[in-house]
Amino acid sequence: MFSLNSYLTNEHGNEHILEHSLSKKKNFSAPKIYSANGNLNKRWYVYYTYRNPESGILQRMKNVYGGANRYNTKEDRLIILSVYRVKLLSLLNEGFNPFEDNTTRYEDREDKKLNPITDTNVVKTNIVPEVELMIEPKVSVLSCKEAFTKGLKYKEKLISDTTRRSYENRLKNFLLWVEKHHPDLKAITDIDKKVVMDFLNHILDQTSPRNRNNYRTDLSSIMQALEDNDIIPTNFIKKIPVLKSVPQRNKTYSKEEQKDIFEHLEKTDKTLLLFIKFISYNFLRPIEVCRLRVGDLDIKNKRIQFKAKNSPLKTKIIPDLLLKDLPDLSKLNKEDSLFTPDGIGGIWESELSNKRDYFSKRFKRVVKDPFNLGADYGLYSFRHTYITKLYRELVKGSSPFESKSKLMQITGHSSMKALEKYLRDIDAEFPDDYSELIKS
Repeated sequence: MFSLNSYLTNEHGNEHILEHSLSKKKNFSAPKIYSANGNLNKRWYVYYTYRNPESGILQRMKNVYGGANRYNTKEDRLIILSVYRVKLLSLLNEGFNPFEDNTTRYEDREDKKLNPITDTNVVKTNIVPEVELMIEPKVSVLSCKEAFTKGLKYKEKLISDTTRRSYENRLKNFLLWVEKHHPDLKAITDIDKKVVMDFLNHILDQTSPRNRNNYRTDLSSIMQALEDNDIIPTNFIKKIPVLKSVPQRNKTYSKEEQKDIFEHLEKTDKTLLLFIKFISYNFLRPIEVCRLRVGDLDIKNKRIQFKAKNSPLKTKIIPDLLLKDLPDLSKLNKEDSLFTPDGIGGIWESELSNKRDYFSKRFKRVVKDPFNLGADYGLYSFRHTYITKLYRELVKGSSPFESKSKLMQITGHSSMKALEKYLRDIDAEFPDDYSELIKS
């Protein structure tokens, strides 16, 4: 009885052919379909690698899109891309090479179409539908540094200078770590999920879950930009979980502490005192105070404009409590920084983050050290303190909802939900004494 399996595995000629084929390095990988996890809003394509004749390394070629993305159902896209994939594999097996001029191969192929073999004994196999295949020119695989530079370029119009510097710093640290621990990884396509996980675990060991999560967020943002621009097939960092972390919180000052600090600064550092009053009375964040220019203050109409955390430009009133402490600004250049190391109004050429760090260190030197305050007290604590004080005064004469509605207009929170979370975080809401309720 004829056994197909025995014939296939034992026939000497087949065995010789297999040994010969397996001894050679493959020049290309089997083409695959990228379907964006079924997301029809993203571009689907066929991708493959081909061995670079100079480096000898399998190199990612440019994606094959064809007309697949004109179709609006998963089934249609898979049908057309499946044809492209089979056709591409057929061409690669015939010797078509993306690193060479394939004109001669193409002409030979067309000649065979025009002059087919007419031998009726020849059995046709592996018939592939004839479609127009768009094999685009080869594209060089970028190094990690080149890819990240491109990723930052794609993002720079969408982010602030502070965020851009954060990206640059974290990408630099990642590249240094890769260079030290994985010197063989050169191309961006060499970076995989395990490499990034190892790096994030390194950051976790050295710092904290929060910092590790921040690295994950920034790296993922850049990798997403690379995916969107077809430099990498997919952003695998999205699949790396975020770790639970307990954020650090600045404590609020007691009434006595706040009073003593203000009296101390009145004698020792009036510039720093005024800086703190913008945080306390106008509820600005320290970095927002550092952004202020002289021209941002409209003294006549009692208005102040600034770039806030949650909006490009925000306008608030300047309360009389703060207005009476302001010096005469009329003779100062409107483009000058409002706060400088030398006093009010002047040129201060420095990065925004450096300005904030300067006043944080100045506060530590002038206030925290003399008052022996711990790490959980800082400039931000004054914002918490005065928002808490204001809310408790508002709630005395109205309902909690009415109080929060008024408070939201003053603090500038973008939504009631955000304000309520903030009030919970700083423990601003206290119930009435409930002793009577728990008496036996």
